[in-house]
Amino acid sequence: MMGQIDRFVQDYERGKLTRRQLVAHVAGLAAAVATAGTGGKAFADSHEGASAFKATGVNHIALNVPDVAKSRDFYVKHLGMTVTRDGRDSCFMTCGKNFVALFRAEKAEMNHYCYSVEDFDVADAEKKLKAEGFKPRREGNRIYFPDPDGLEVQLAADDHSA
Repeated sequence: MMGQIDRFVQDYERGKLTRRQLVAHVAGLAAAVATAGTGGKAFADSHEGASAFKATGVNHIALNVPDVAKSRDFYVKHLGMTVTRDGRDSCFMTCGKNFVALFRAEKAEMNHYCYSVEDFDVADAEKKLKAEGFKPRREGNRIYFPDPDGLEVQLAADDHSA
């Protein structure tokens, strides 16, 4: 899944996808994974207990954008998102029980994506990630680390919100 998201982001950065298409592709991929049922059960059964965390869903996606207001207006108008916090340099919008964060930057790209984690404890997560050889960055009750392709992953509790 991460390889597909990375390809979507690269296509977006190269102008092959619009922002709307990027969000639709990522949302579709997340929905497919969430509704996959037992399709991957044999793989999951063979790796029982092997994962450091139990992700329960994609919590949010954070994007860097050159014009926060323009991007905000796009997501509100075309995807019906609701603005929960808005400013010159950032905007947080809800979509269902999840959210999208926009951060002002020179270049449009993914900032990070966040997974909700079952029984999340930031101190425990930091220990586990360090034991796996990562150098995680901890900010409050959030923790960040790179995936194999260098995309920034954030882990948070199920109830983490904007």
